[in-house]
Amino acid sequence: MPALNVDLIFDAAIRIHLTIDRSLTVNFSENGIKIKFPTTRALAEFLKVPHYYVLPYFAMMEEDELVKRAERIGIFTTPKGTRKYLDTLWREYRNQGLSILGPEICRDIFEMGSK
Repeated sequence: MPALNVDLIFDAAIRIHLTIDRSLTVNFSENGIKIKFPTTRALAEFLKVPHYYVLPYFAMMEEDELVKRAERIGIFTTPKGTRKYLDTLWREYRNQGLSILGPEICRDIFEMGSK
């Protein structure tokens, strides 16, 4: 079983988006962008851990202002979490991100995500 941590959760979310979903849900607003996280159950399944193992990490990520849970809607990144997500995406999965989003959308997301 992998040793869970916040970085591993973000990495798993990106890999789910790029390799399983092959899509990314992004909300644009005047305050920047928010990226929708996979469900906690999907992350637990992907990481091959019981669901209740990932829940405390989401509480920590919310406390650290990386994500915000919206009842019945999902979990979204905050501005700080968006930067973390995009930094990891660009550093570790640049080519896969470009193949799904395309260069123009990637550029726009990175510009808005750095606000």
